[in-house]
Amino acid sequence: MPFYPEERMALFIDGANLYASARNLGFDVDYKKLLALFSSKARLIRAFYYTALIDDQEYSPIRPLVDWLDYNGYTVVTKAAKEFTDPDGRRRIKGNMDMELAIDMLEMADRLDHIVLFSGDGDFRRLVEAVQRRGARVTVVSTIRSQPPMAADELRRQADDFIELRDIEHEIARPREHQHGSDEHAA
Repeated sequence: MPFYPEERMALFIDGANLYASARNLGFDVDYKKLLALFSSKARLIRAFYYTALIDDQEYSPIRPLVDWLDYNGYTVVTKAAKEFTDPDGRRRIKGNMDMELAIDMLEMADRLDHIVLFSGDGDFRRLVEAVQRRGARVTVVSTIRSQPPMAADELRRQADDFIELRDIEHEIARPREHQHGSDEHAA
């Protein structure tokens, strides 16, 4: 990983995408370890975590994680998820945070040397290109070792660097005995 101690860096974490990528690889992310790992590489200015929340539920499985992140060094960006019924009559939840992430990244790009994007979503390719034109290097963290691969080829090609999630698993994974089967995001 090419990081420089003096560079100003920010993390942009697509929460749902990172969760799905890690889960496909068979581990849960320890967000304290993740923050420590990247804080040790450069001057970490901000760590953003993006996720949608279901407002009408009294308890959301992601709420404890969001609260923990908020108190432990992350800037959490949320919005209410929309519930709808698909054509087959199934209840679905839509909570895309791409626009929020893109706006924040564009606004901060001029004040950063290095942006680390935790997402494999190919829709971010143009965003990566735009912040590169502003002078920031972009590293994408995702996986191509899952079935199906989570990192879009066009995003990997656009990024300055790509970190395979499997390669840093040992540095950011929660111990196996503390992992739970069905909770979506655990602190």
